[in-house]
Amino acid sequence: MRSAECGMRNDTNAECGMRSAELQGEVMRQYRDSTLPGILRIPHSALRTLLTAALACTSPPSPPCEAVSRDCIAFTIPRGATLKAAVDSLVARDIVRHRGGFMLYARLRGLGSGLKSGIYAFRPGAGWGEIVGALGRGRGTLVRFTVPEGLMLAEIADLAARQLGVSRDSFLLSTEDPVLLRDLGLTAYAANAEGYLYPTTYTLRPHPSARELVRLMANQFAAHWPRRWLARLDTLRMSRHQIVTLASIIQSEVRYGPDRDYVSAVYHNRLRRGMLLQADPTVVYATGRRLRRVFEKDLAIRSPYNTYVHAGLPPGPISQPDSASLAAALYPARAPFLYFVAQPDGKHIFSVTYREHLAAIQRVRETRTAAPALPIRDSQPPARAPLQ
Repeated sequence: MRSAECGMRNDTNAECGMRSAELQGEVMRQYRDSTLPGILRIPHSALRTLLTAALACTSPPSPPCEAVSRDCIAFTIPRGATLKAAVDSLVARDIVRHRGGFMLYARLRGLGSGLKSGIYAFRPGAGWGEIVGALGRGRGTLVRFTVPEGLMLAEIADLAARQLGVSRDSFLLSTEDPVLLRDLGLTAYAANAEGYLYPTTYTLRPHPSARELVRLMANQFAAHWPRRWLARLDTLRMSRHQIVTLASIIQSEVRYGPDRDYVSAVYHNRLRRGMLLQADPTVVYATGRRLRRVFEKDLAIRSPYNTYVHAGLPPGPISQPDSASLAAALYPARAPFLYFVAQPDGKHIFSVTYREHLAAIQRVRETRTAAPALPIRDSQPPARAPLQ
């Protein structure tokens, strides 16, 4: 059949386009006029051939969706869903534009009650054959992968190994990919992509390669960095790498969201004054493992990431910050605070002077009698005098 040949060759000549338009028009006319008597006027095999030919000519196969993106729209088919419900979902997302025609085509292809549940992703205007084939065989189903904010690279590698079957070592090696670091503008700053793998829920194909996963997460970071933040960097006289580093410390320090801007203010104020940041999360990162509590002996660990020993920001991020922590690092509260201490409920008490800070620590210790297992998190250890 000439039109089928056009579709298989993916030609774009005028003859193929004209045949396509004629066939599509005929399909839609037959559907509009096809009450049951109308359908019976056309042999079933002829209608099947007509539909298949029209779609072959107009819908060349599109690249498969490896993950949800601006070009790939996700939707879920729950267990027991009807064909009508699935088609309504496809139409609502503009993946399919002709509800009636697609319903007829899907039924002729035997999709009726054979839907495979799962998460799928298609491009808008995807070929009907491609969609029906996927839904009927469960081909191209996706999985969800959630990365909580504040994880270190090694922790994400462990998570990806457990949930996606991605090799831990391959994942960590992929974060050191020079091409990836160049694309992120990190070649001069960092040895890996720590801080630049955005924490969110990803919908992607099962068993991606380590390189694909790292690239996907890095692209999400880029998508969550708006252009207006670049001008803010100039105002602060800080690089993006410095802001991401600061944001990662804020992310690891704050449990109570409204405190972010004030914790950021403390760190900005201390940086301007040349004071040590003395941030416990940097000590945790320097040890390479999660500590339930930072003790005095841990504060002396020899590492460029130890902000109890080294002035200024550490060499790079210590975790993956979310947008809220990035914004807090860029837009700290206008407050004169230089100290803070965490309360058992995760909220902080902020202080301007060291004397006020010591009093706040005492209040927290008194409160802790009701919750003795919770450690005090302190931006300035009582045994040390602050730098002036």
